Amino acid sequence: MIYLLDDEYGIRNFVLYALQSCGMEAEGFELPSQFWAAMDRQTPDLLLLDIMLPEEDGISILRRLRSNEQTRRLPVIMLSAKGSEPDKVEGLDSGADDYIAKPFGTMELISRIKAVLRRSERQMQESPTHSTAGGITMIPANHEVYANGVPVALTLKEYDLLNVLLENKGQVFSRDTLLKMVWGYDFSGESRTVDVHIRTLRSKLGECGDMIETVRGVGYKIGGSR
Repeated sequence: MIYLLDDEYGIRNFVLYALQSCGMEAEGFELPSQFWAAMDRQTPDLLLLDIMLPEEDGISILRRLRSNEQTRRLPVIMLSAKGSEPDKVEGLDSGADDYIAKPFGTMELISRIKAVLRRSERQMQESPTHSTAGGITMIPANHEVYANGVPVALTLKEYDLLNVLLENKGQVFSRDTLLKMVWGYDFSGESRTVDVHIRTLRSKLGECGDMIETVRGVGYKIGGSR
C-alpha cells in the first residue's frame, strides 16, 4: 500500500491513476488529518508527501514520522513545487528518502518509487546485528549509534551514510557513489550535500569523527578492520 498526501486534486488523481495502472495499491488524502487517521488503521509501504499543505506542512509531518519508533523507517518521497537546492536539502536532511520536484513525469515517479522500495527491503534483509569502527558502534535493529559508549542522535540520512561507510570499512567511496547509495539515484550537481553530511557526522561523533577519512580527489572512507 502506498499513501499519497497532496492537497492538489489534479496531482492526487494523476499520481493515484499512475500507481494503480502499474498494479500498485494506493490511497490518496487531501488533508493531514485524513492521513493521520489512515495511519491509525494501516501503515503503508511508502508515503508520497507534499510539503505545502493545509493544517500541517510536509516537513513537520516527516519529522513526526521519524521521531516515532513505529514509523522511523517508513520510506518517504517528498513531492513538491519547491525545487531549489536548499528545499531539497531540507527535505532530505529531515529524513526523506527521495525528493521529486513538480512537475514530474510518470515514468520517473514510478522508477524512483521502485528504487526506494527496493533499497528499503534490501536494508531490512541485510541489516547486521551491529557494526563497529574504532569507538563507533551502530546497532541497526534499534537504530542506535554510539561514540565511545555515548548515544549519538543522527538524522536519517546521516545514519544511512554512516551505515554505508561502516559496512564497507576500508573502501573509498566517491561523492557520486555515496549519493546513489544513500539517496538512491544520481543527485547530479549536488554532491556537496555529501560533504555537508560528512561534516555534521564528524561533529556529532566527536573524537570518533576522525574515523571518517577524506581521500583527497576521491571521496571518503572509514578505516580500520572489522
